[in-house]
Amino acid sequence: MNIQFPKYEPQLKTVDQKPQIWCLVRKKWIAFTKEEWVRQNWLNYLIEVMKYPASLIAVEKEIHLGELKKRVDILVYKNSAPWILIECKEQDVTLSEQTIKQILSYQIVLQTGVLIVSNGNDTNAFQINGAQIQQITQLPIYL
Repeated sequence: MNIQFPKYEPQLKTVDQKPQIWCLVRKKWIAFTKEEWVRQNWLNYLIEVMKYPASLIAVEKEIHLGELKKRVDILVYKNSAPWILIECKEQDVTLSEQTIKQILSYQIVLQTGVLIVSNGNDTNAFQINGAQIQQITQLPIYL
């Protein structure tokens, strides 16, 4: 999937010599890391380009995998149910089988219809229909 992120100029500041970025969804300052940069570009894309309602997007939502607590990067809801799950990686991290296994483990709990893994440069997206998984080339429209 080829995502063309729009030009995005986030709010940035420095606190105690550490850079921070304003989160579009959480509405608070967050440590500015390479992964957070990818996450914020995705949030901007979902809200500004795809017109997904920001109120239906969760960021770093905690889930339980057995005894383990995990946080999913981006989760979009539709009709009160998890709809799209996005796992973000730093731009210089290659998307791998391990990345796919990570998002599939989250899928066991969340049961979304769409899975996306992205490092901001490369993006793989999959539509889930029951036991069938098929790669998709564009995000679904939010209706």
